Amino acid sequence: MKTLPHVIEARYVSGYRIELLFNTGVRKTIDFSHWLRGPVFEPLRNREAFRKFYIAGGTICWPNGADIAPETLYSTRGISKRAA
Repeated sequence: MKTLPHVIEARYVSGYRIELLFNTGVRKTIDFSHWLRGPVFEPLRNREAFRKFYIAGGTICWPNGADIAPETLYSTRGISKRAA
């Protein structure tokens, strides 16, 4: 059975970039700026609000209720590498 990817670590990098470590061993830095539109994500353009992310349910979330499916994050192009 194939393991579904989920986020196990997240670290703020800069701007709207967060480095994510997935349970598959893939570490990826993703620029979230293109998602910051619409009523749920627009408030995260405030960098102070953006930096308040946390991990819940295997993905990255924010206190205002915003989240992005871990499969979407995993398939998103970013700077990625295998974790050592």
